[in-house]
Amino acid sequence: MAKALLTYEGEAFLDRLIRIFKETCNSVTVVLGHDQTIQHRILRAGEAAFVTNQDYEKGQLSSLQCGLRAIPADADAVIFTPVDYPAIQAETVRALLSQAPGSLLVIPRLDGRHGHPVLFATSLIPDFLALPPEAEARSVIRRNTERTVYVDVKDLGILRDVDDPEAYADLLKATRRTK
Repeated sequence: MAKALLTYEGEAFLDRLIRIFKETCNSVTVVLGHDQTIQHRILRAGEAAFVTNQDYEKGQLSSLQCGLRAIPADADAVIFTPVDYPAIQAETVRALLSQAPGSLLVIPRLDGRHGHPVLFATSLIPDFLALPPEAEARSVIRRNTERTVYVDVKDLGILRDVDDPEAYADLLKATRRTK
């Protein structure tokens, strides 16, 4: 099963992220890769714009670049997160947005560790789009460290990357422990 369709707290990962970003942002753009049917298999598809990354095999950067090309022209900032961070909280997104005016980059931090989502001013879009396929988006972030605002949050979800079945099982176990 595609990660986007795995469930967390009763919602598909992608439905949850669309809901959180729709509550806090003006628009939501979702980049689809190898499984373009995902859009038709979630509940909140009507709340987001979908774009297809034809070069998804080139990796995460190609998906970010595809999404950035679809950002509305009137946007001031972009918030990016991979779908495998389903546990981020809406409060974290609001905290990042509160720092957005005048900030180039805003990154959540928990106990000194940086996580997702990452907010950046649209003025950085050309820098991300100029990266070669073998690069990583974090190279743009590293080049701008001195202009980055770190927001301390109490949201373990910023660090919970669900990359494999073990990480998913850990996420579900942690959720059961906190209820």
